[in-house]
Amino acid sequence: ISSASQGDAKDSGFTIAPGVGYMLSDNLALEGSLGYSSAKETDAFGNDSLDQSGISLSAGVKYFFTPANAFSLSLGGGLSYGMFTDKALVAGADDVKVTAISLNVPVGLHYFVSDNFAITTTWGGLGYSTAKSDIDGADATNGFELGLDMSSISFGLIYKL
Repeated sequence: ISSASQGDAKDSGFTIAPGVGYMLSDNLALEGSLGYSSAKETDAFGNDSLDQSGISLSAGVKYFFTPANAFSLSLGGGLSYGMFTDKALVAGADDVKVTAISLNVPVGLHYFVSDNFAITTTWGGLGYSTAKSDIDGADATNGFELGLDMSSISFGLIYKL
């Protein structure tokens, strides 16, 4: 969930992406998730400047360095594919479809409360993304990121059968 405002300019959004995983061994897990995102922006004059929503599908693998300890560091790899719609904000204009693909190698820290249950965080890492609108002649937007700061942290729960 995100929200920011400055005067009459406002940005808000949310993503929900429940996932599942399967432990192949004590150290290695396969993961997958299905997500829904929505974002809206209003400019300083109170006019809508973005109204986007869409779904994404992600799959990945995660290696746990010390799964027998209460705290375990992990390194993962994931691939995501998303389809989003930018709603037309001008009368007579068409909605724009956007396709996005990303590859991410996040770092994680997990606290195993019991043998079967852990509180988990992931953040930063190495990432590459590309997104392209379905407009004729549109160029793709490509991005590369390397960071371990806490600005992109996510929290979750793990239940291991």
